[in-house]
Amino acid sequence: RKNDFHPWKEDVTDNGDDNDEEVDHPKTLDDITKSLPWLDQNGICLSYGKLRVDNSPIPYAGRGVFATTHIREGEVVLPSPLIAMREEDFTIYKSDHTQELVKKTIDKSIVIGKELLFNYAFAHPESPLYLVPTAPLANFINHGNRLREGANVQIRWPEVGSNTAKLFEWAYNQKHGDHFDNDFENHPFGSHHNAWLEDHPIDVMERSGKLALEYVALRDIHAGDEILIDYGTLWEEAWVEFRDGHHHARPGYFRHAIGVPVGFYPENWRNVNDRYEIAEIQDLENKPLKTGEVVPLTWAHNGKPLGSKYAYVVGLEKGFSDKFLEYSEKRGVIELYRRLLTEQEGYHLASDAFDVYNPGTFTNNTSEADKPMEFFAHRYKSAKYKFNMHFVAAWDELARKDLLKALGDAGLDIAIKGIGERFGYDNMTCFHGSYMGLSHCDKSKMHSDIYATDNKSWNIVF
Repeated sequence: RKNDFHPWKEDVTDNGDDNDEEVDHPKTLDDITKSLPWLDQNGICLSYGKLRVDNSPIPYAGRGVFATTHIREGEVVLPSPLIAMREEDFTIYKSDHTQELVKKTIDKSIVIGKELLFNYAFAHPESPLYLVPTAPLANFINHGNRLREGANVQIRWPEVGSNTAKLFEWAYNQKHGDHFDNDFENHPFGSHHNAWLEDHPIDVMERSGKLALEYVALRDIHAGDEILIDYGTLWEEAWVEFRDGHHHARPGYFRHAIGVPVGFYPENWRNVNDRYEIAEIQDLENKPLKTGEVVPLTWAHNGKPLGSKYAYVVGLEKGFSDKFLEYSEKRGVIELYRRLLTEQEGYHLASDAFDVYNPGTFTNNTSEADKPMEFFAHRYKSAKYKFNMHFVAAWDELARKDLLKALGDAGLDIAIKGIGERFGYDNMTCFHGSYMGLSHCDKSKMHSDIYATDNKSWNIVF
């Protein structure tokens, strides 16, 4: 039956569900092309003709932005879309493109510096979120200390009712990440104004490019005036220290993000983590799941479910892993893995090859009756993914029954019962158990092992 238990049914995608609602995607160029009158009424211009780029008279500044006409106090000087990033995105690591393994191409233990783009990002010292303007002229706007009557513009979020606010409210609230729906005229504008301010920084990063800010005149700006913004105290102190302490260094070596005005970043963007963490398994030591309890996996930062509506965590009996590890050592499976992963003679499998072994003969703990049990090992596509992952699973009936009995004795029966009761099944059958083991991995890919089962098959990974 359908999963009626999920707390976030409206927001969850299910890639394998044939009953998904049909979406009217844009299909041709005509579907997304707007007329000039429509653009004049609804669009925004990222270069009004009121601004030009020229050499700045400010020492070390290089080029700057200048007004070509009179701009009134409070007038929007420039709107700009924003790329949302984390600090690590700007980091330059030691790299070697000649390396055979992808993971060795970049050496994250050696930091070379930061990308020049870092200088153009807006940031708050208590937030992991960095915002980079992408309007053509935005990143030529130089620093002017407001206390010295230098800064004549400041940034703000788009005001309600403006074209910038409408366009980016519509864009940010699109349900699909890879395209825009052709529904601008029907959008209920004002219902989700500047919605990114309510989201966690991780969610904002996932919608990078779909939010915007505006540069607004603090006072009347005359033709020929340079457009200046206050980069903040932290930036200015860092620049003075660099300038006075590195007399022979090129100004281009300086790196520091631009500070945002007080109150510009909402509280929910500050003092938070930008790592993806799963709430239900964050602190199992102090908040253990009840045995057989089945709950959806949700992200810690926003409480929403993982990508699939069928990603759950189930509580196992305390000591489950120790019991099953003891069984696996007794049956020689752990020793088999040692031999496979160290590629000892007779245990080196080619990519995607498999062989059958009697691991019970490797130990002194296996009875004579159990030693004939056969387990097969499959080295899965190691050439493609550059890892040494091996599946090991029961090959003959004796081993298969023995393995399933060991899982049940360790407590998996209670977990399976919990899943069945959660989803209203009449019964459940464990038809296959397999080990996965590896010691190195260079590439990985998210994938699904089960499909076309009408949502009634489960992979349980422990």
